[in-house]
Formats: sequence, structure tokens, C-alpha cells
Amino acid sequence: MKLHIGCGNIILEGWVNLDIKPGPGVDIIDDARELTTIKDDSCDIIYACHILEHFSRREIGTILKKWNKKLNSSGTLRLAVPNFSAIVDHYMRNKDLEGLLGLLLGGHKDLFDKHGMIFDERLLKNYLKKAGFSFIRKWDWKQMEHGHIDDFSQAYLPHMNKENGTLMSLNLEAIKII
Repeated sequence: MKLHIGCGNIILEGWVNLDIKPGPGVDIIDDARELTTIKDDSCDIIYACHILEHFSRREIGTILKKWNKKLNSSGTLRLAVPNFSAIVDHYMRNKDLEGLLGLLLGGHKDLFDKHGMIFDERLLKNYLKKAGFSFIRKWDWKQMEHGHIDDFSQAYLPHMNKENGTLMSLNLEAIKII
């Protein structure tokens, strides 16, 4: 199974799209913290794009371990989160905090659209290692089967300037240690 966690309104064809809220194209309604409807060892890949930062720092390790359990042997966890390093660099160059609030705090459109955690590459890699993942590497959205779907893994500033802008998403994937 290819599981897309926290899909919202971004529906990936050929994937099982899971979200905490019902909506068009959502296949499973479940809390990403628990994934009670997903059997252990049942996923070849889990894709979680800009959802991990919505949880508190106290939950991150536990959540990643639960996601690890849902992957089959040598399964892949593909993550995208706001890249704190890119955010800081952008702020230092432009002194525009208002334009970065969504990346830092979330959209605040509903109860679930608030951020509780920030990540840079080193910190996220450490969390992944502690949760039982290895072979951690960056992934390029242009090379993915879902790269034609414009989601937050392709968040650039200036907005939508994918040619000359700065990618504001930290995109890492890791393999489950068997």
C-alpha cells in the first residue's frame, strides 16, 4: 500500500489518502498520531507532506515510531516539512516575518492547522534515526511520481517561483530498518 498521510485536499491517485477530516477523495479518516485503521507492516511507502510539524515536539518521536510500524520491511517514509534553515536565511535576507508566518505557525484555518514543531535537516534526521530509520536522504519533488501535484513539498519563495526562488520545504526520506 502507498499511504498518503494528512492529505487534506491534495489527493494522490493510486495512493490511499488519509486525513483526520472527511473530504472529497479522502479514503480513510484517521488520526495520523495513531493510524488505528492501518495494519502494521502493510505500507510500502508513507508520504507525509507538511503534517509532521503540526504535532508537538513531545509527540514527534512516538509518531515516527508508529509510522515505522506501519511500513513493511525496507519500507520508505517520505517526509516534507517547513525547512527552518531556509526560513531563517530568507528572513535574514528580506526581514519579512509576515511572509513567513504560514511556514512557521501554520495557516490557522481550523483547529488542526497550527504548527507545534520546527525542523532543520540535522534535527529531523536525528528523530528519524531514533525512530528506527536509516538511509536518510533528501528527495527531489521533480523526480517523484507525485511531482506533478503541486503540494507543500514544492513551497518556494517568492511564491511559485520554482525556477529562481528558494525551496522552503525540507524533503527527506528514510528506509525502515529491518
